[in-house]
Amino acid sequence: MSLRFQRLILILLTLIILFTSLLLILFNTKKNIIFFYTPTELLKTNISIENKIRIGGYVKQSSFTKKKLNKYEFIITDNENEITIIYEGILPDLFREGQGTVVEGILNNKKNIIASKVYAKHDENYMPKSIKKELEKKNQWKKEYK
Repeated sequence: MSLRFQRLILILLTLIILFTSLLLILFNTKKNIIFFYTPTELLKTNISIENKIRIGGYVKQSSFTKKKLNKYEFIITDNENEITIIYEGILPDLFREGQGTVVEGILNNKKNIIASKVYAKHDENYMPKSIKKELEKKNQWKKEYK
């Protein structure tokens, strides 16, 4: 075998390995993608039950109820439609009614989600209490929020 032919084989093998690894990555990410929906989008789409999804919106006022220790039920709305969320676990500190939230879980039916994770959204003015206290002790906390 000539040196030129050996280089050609090496280049072809490298391209085949790269193409195969690219295909594996693409097929794996296709299985693990979780789509984000609003309540209205969720009700309009034909998503099969028992699919893992993410839904975002606002926690509806007066909808939050504590069922048992670390078991909660609340409603997420986008001011058009509502979805009931059932969550068992510890909620984030910023979670409250009227606040934006993103919930990840399994679709139980078109109006219910069994949540596995709850994320609370905050704005750019958010400052954790521990950091705020430290800044106040050092007399560096002077920002006035509206």
